[in-house]
Amino acid sequence: MGGKRIGILTSGGDCAGLNAALRAVVHRAIRNYGWKVFGIRDGSLGLMDRPLNYVEFDLGSVADDMLRRGGTILGTINKGDPFAYPMPDGSKKDRSQDFVDGYKELGIEALVVIGGDGSMRILNDLCRKGGIPKTIDNDVAHTDYAIGFATALNVAGEAMDRLAPTAASHHRIMILEVMGRDVGHIALNAGIAGGADVVLIPEIPYTLEGIAAKIAEVRAEGRNHALMVVAEGCKTASGDSVTKLQSGGEARYGGIGQYLAARLTDMVDAETRVTVLGHVQRGGMPAMRDRIIASAFGVYAADLIAQGKLGRMVAWQHGQVVDVPITDVAGITRAIDPYGTLAHTARGLGIYLGEL
Repeated sequence: MGGKRIGILTSGGDCAGLNAALRAVVHRAIRNYGWKVFGIRDGSLGLMDRPLNYVEFDLGSVADDMLRRGGTILGTINKGDPFAYPMPDGSKKDRSQDFVDGYKELGIEALVVIGGDGSMRILNDLCRKGGIPKTIDNDVAHTDYAIGFATALNVAGEAMDRLAPTAASHHRIMILEVMGRDVGHIALNAGIAGGADVVLIPEIPYTLEGIAAKIAEVRAEGRNHALMVVAEGCKTASGDSVTKLQSGGEARYGGIGQYLAARLTDMVDAETRVTVLGHVQRGGMPAMRDRIIASAFGVYAADLIAQGKLGRMVAWQHGQVVDVPITDVAGITRAIDPYGTLAHTARGLGIYLGEL
């Protein structure tokens, strides 16, 4: 096994804990196996650039301060699909051969991809690789936790703690809009932990009348304020997506909180305020749980390569690290179970969770 050359890259949106995973892979690969480790810069783009854009890691470049650093020291892009790479004129070009050629030129024998379900799907057939799941949305299939989720949840929970006293002081309804794309893991977990009265997630439909009834119930119990958490991917009561156009004409989720505030203010006769956390959930110092999970994932990913088990993704199941075929993960979204433990818990606490 001595002399093996492996690569590692971070792909898709950033999150807290990526550097901890990088550090773990490097430590395990160099300390235990004597390999050379090359960090690919800017996701898949680093292997498509000419000259190649990479850095060779040594133990001195992955000191313990990496555990505390948010983002990724390698950089990342979320528009680096080699099969449909965006060109300056707006067209898409298949650059998959550029990626494969770069992989061969660097002479790496395996590539560790730290990414979400999209990255797993896109790179699945291009190289010999192993996967490490990361996404604040926590929507990667077959793993209880992905890197970044714990930190994002902590940020949302702290926001709830800060909104509650100001809501009470001004007799207001506070709506917290959180990230999550098409799933409600952040919203539901933050809502339970933060004492929300209403939690809206994409997996469960709701009605404005149902929300208003819950707020009336809260008032009848003697409280003069209410807290709501809504996932960005929730649709309007009539079933329409709420998006905003970004530069380049791309539509992204955003605005469901304002939609709800505009319609509920008159229905419940109360001032309503909206807080949109946005990318605050991605940044900052990683939570301890993210550091631990990322470290365990990184060590295990290196071990899988040593065992010749490629095409596998590391996963956290029932308190331990396991591995599953990437083909079982690619393109599959892990959504909230409307009848699962967390949903049951929320309803047991009196949280309005929509209509089934």
